Amino acid sequence: MRFSYGIEHEVAFLNGEGRFADFSNTQFSEFDRIIQALPTFPGDYPQLRVGDAGIKVKRWYIEGFERFADSEDVVDCAPKGIEIRTTIHPTIAGAIAELSESFELLCQVAAASGFKPVWTSFNPFQTTFEPDPPLNPYELRRRETSPEMQTAEIPMLTYGPDLSISADGLVLDRQIDIGRKLTYYSPALLPFSFSSPFFDGKLWDGYSVRTYVRTGPRPACMVFIDDPARMIESYPSLTQMARVPAETGRIEFKAFDSCADFSLYAGLLVLLKGLVLDETLPGRATVPDAALHQQAARAGFDDPQVLESAHRVMEAAAAALLDDDDRRFLAPLHGLLESRRTPAHQLIDAFKVSGSIEKALRQPYETRESSHDLYR
Repeated sequence: MRFSYGIEHEVAFLNGEGRFADFSNTQFSEFDRIIQALPTFPGDYPQLRVGDAGIKVKRWYIEGFERFADSEDVVDCAPKGIEIRTTIHPTIAGAIAELSESFELLCQVAAASGFKPVWTSFNPFQTTFEPDPPLNPYELRRRETSPEMQTAEIPMLTYGPDLSISADGLVLDRQIDIGRKLTYYSPALLPFSFSSPFFDGKLWDGYSVRTYVRTGPRPACMVFIDDPARMIESYPSLTQMARVPAETGRIEFKAFDSCADFSLYAGLLVLLKGLVLDETLPGRATVPDAALHQQAARAGFDDPQVLESAHRVMEAAAAALLDDDDRRFLAPLHGLLESRRTPAHQLIDAFKVSGSIEKALRQPYETRESSHDLYR
């Protein structure tokens, strides 16, 4: 079975004053200067969706809350950060290498404007996002077009990846079944990535504010299809109509926290690959179990139910991969599981030393060595 992979990775920043840069203190134009200085790769298209707003024209684009007047024309956008997206790759190593290259280039260009990347999956200082001015009648009508539109304020506080996987030969029924499977086992998968232990300017009692707030109201997994008759009505959505042909058949896992160490993305993609191949795990769910996600967000691998389920999915994925060379990328995940630590523990430890959230969020990138050469 031939697989394809893609990654979207959201980057948060500190501004030139050392403050967390978000919609409260940063203009769209400030991030746009960074985007304008980054290159365009004409060969990326049509596999990357450009969209109608004119914002997603490169491998990097501004993530934010788009505002409309009385039509589909975007008239403003409150920014939260910059997203990197890779092209579609036939190997996990290729996707990680491109992400690493794009991240290093973004860091270089952003530094010229005084912005430095930080590692977080939830805004550590803002607790809500309120559109200003309030939504107009057109925007209110637009909001009713999908469950995700109705919860569009949540992503303004979160930072995380979309990990995409597709495989030749998977019929639509199988694709949807895999989406339901990944949704069911999501609470066991997410602690491998937890990285949002701060809330409202303080250390939070848990490891992933992002998961606690987001997963349940928002999807864990999305399956992109090309048959309107097969769309599943659910809140949040499990299926979405493909917007470009390259999206058809894509299974997009949307619930992981952000990873500063991109080798974890490699491990997580291999874990998803193993679960696609696995035929033993019985659990299925159309929508995420919000309560179980909140339980996992608080306790991580210290929760016996989460720990047992995490061992189960790891064993099933590893068995399904058999002699697949990609199994080597699971090593960091095995280490986290055996130690019962999440990546958030690193942030908590750094905060306890410095007493500063900003310094804790910066530390992984200040000491990070590029993982690019590891995936050649």
